[in-house]
Amino acid sequence: MISKFAQIHPNSKLGGNVTVDPFSTIHENVEVGEGTWIGSNVTIYPGARIGKNCKIFPGAVISAIPQDLKFKGEDSLVEIGDHTTIRECVTINRGTIDKKTTKIGNSCLLMAYVHVAHDCIIGNNVIIANTVQIAGHVNVDDWAFIGGSSAIHQFVKIGMHSMVSGGSLVRKDVPPFTKAAREPLSYAGVNSLGLRRRGFTSDTINQIQEVYRLLFLNSMNNSRALEEIEVNLPATKERDEIVNFIRSSERGVMKGYIQ
Repeated sequence: MISKFAQIHPNSKLGGNVTVDPFSTIHENVEVGEGTWIGSNVTIYPGARIGKNCKIFPGAVISAIPQDLKFKGEDSLVEIGDHTTIRECVTINRGTIDKKTTKIGNSCLLMAYVHVAHDCIIGNNVIIANTVQIAGHVNVDDWAFIGGSSAIHQFVKIGMHSMVSGGSLVRKDVPPFTKAAREPLSYAGVNSLGLRRRGFTSDTINQIQEVYRLLFLNSMNNSRALEEIEVNLPATKERDEIVNFIRSSERGVMKGYIQ
């Protein structure tokens, strides 16, 4: 299962049934879970922790040092969960002193030429389409989808079950359950199709839409809108997820609907 043309450092740890194709290099201080396939010409640098049954396609570079001039060589990691697919020429940089780890969750798909910079936290079941470029310290929550060729500013947060349109410039936080599109990036509705595919009921989707009607489709500022939401709409985990996300936003959230 390990090609004689691959270079595997003796101090790396590979689980059972790991496949490493020709001309790939695995450095020291790397751990790879059982059943993972590593294609040709993959480079895995020190600090990588790769889960079970992952697929890593040719040309990927995992756990290279950060592209951050403040990095001073401190020990840090890249952690990749189980059942995640890393397509061709994806680059994932390890963490800095800030979080010391860049994390990719379980069952994610990172399509070709995606870049994930240092200290990013990517949740479970996230899909990141071709050539998306993610700057440092970005958080992407579970089940988010980021369309191809999008650029994500550092420290941005993208909420769970949201969908970012292809080619977007994401400078502000994207709240959960929404679709984000246009330039500047703005609210384009609730991600109803994605939510239905994941088992959300029509009643729950309607409740989410009602939250965003108050938040984005009126003349109130965000603080006043959040007060109205908490007073006038029933408490649900989805409502509270939205409210807590917006209250904790440091960069501010994307704009409301723009005609």
